[in-house]
Formats: sequence, C-alpha cells, structure tokens
Amino acid sequence: MPIPPTMSELIKDLLRRIEEGEFPPGSQIPSTQQLSDHYDVSVSTIHRAVATLREQGVLVGRPGRGVFVAESTRS
Repeated sequence: MPIPPTMSELIKDLLRRIEEGEFPPGSQIPSTQQLSDHYDVSVSTIHRAVATLREQGVLVGRPGRGVFVAESTRS
C-alpha cells in the first residue's frame, strides 16, 4: 500500500491533473469523499488542499453545487 501524499504532494498532483486536462476548466472536481478515498487521506486534508487551491484562484466554489476548476487558471 503506498504512503499517503503530503499536503504539498496532494496539491501538486491536483494541479497536474488539472493541467493535463483530467479536470478541464469549468468542470466539477470529484467530491471531498471521492478525493479522500483516491488519495487515502482524511477529508479534512482534502478540505485544506481545496481551500489552498481556491485561494490561488485555481478552483472556485459554487454554493450548493460543488467545487469547479476556474475558467482561466494561473500558471
């Protein structure tokens, strides 16, 4: 079983997945629980990573709908 990623590794991998088009601009990212299961980390760790990416303008929250990739991300 692989070692769960650090916060930095988690953020870098989410950014990689966005940059490679797995999560294209405007698309909804998987739920917190799905990401938690995928990365084998706690839900709170996913919340912190998503919050960091929202602060950076990479992700945008839409109340009642979820979290989406910003239409124009910063590189």
